[in-house]
Amino acid sequence: MHLNLMEILAAFMVLFAIIDILGSIPIILDVKSKTGTIFPGKTTIVAFSIMLLFLFIGEPLLGLFGVDISSFAIAGSIILLLMGLEMVLGIQLFKHESEGVSGNIIPLAFPLIAGAGSITTLLSLRAEYETINILLALTINMIIVYLVLRLTSLFERILGPGGLHILRKFFGIILLAIAIRLFLSNTGIELPNGQ
Repeated sequence: MHLNLMEILAAFMVLFAIIDILGSIPIILDVKSKTGTIFPGKTTIVAFSIMLLFLFIGEPLLGLFGVDISSFAIAGSIILLLMGLEMVLGIQLFKHESEGVSGNIIPLAFPLIAGAGSITTLLSLRAEYETINILLALTINMIIVYLVLRLTSLFERILGPGGLHILRKFFGIILLAIAIRLFLSNTGIELPNGQ
């Protein structure tokens, strides 16, 4: 194992794009409006722990339950689909109890941050890069995740209620599209070009 700055940077960029914490701000604010509060530390630690677990023993762990990566990704896509429907239709499907603690684990820590996409990406990065470099790239990403979760109140003030409402609907549609793409790519269903 040796440190390689280029590998760290490449792995960081890939994970940053997949986790997309900045694009998830409207979803985070939506969860906060339902649960009353966000716990940045707890959410980040849970998401980080899930990703570390999968980085080191992902495929064997899923194999214990007779689950493959594709099935795991499909399950994650269904949760994302439900979250998108909540945002677009203004309905509540997820019940948030325990003063908002559950909302920080599901759907924030999983599948939003440590989702099927980021877990699958970690497993593919292992085939290309040294584990220590992936670990450092993941750690930097988790620091950014923590900071974004920490600053949700600032984003709320900047956007205001009207801006939040518009963003929630827009990103709800984006989330639906991501969920459908994730579902289709893991079921092997291909749509004809142009449809």
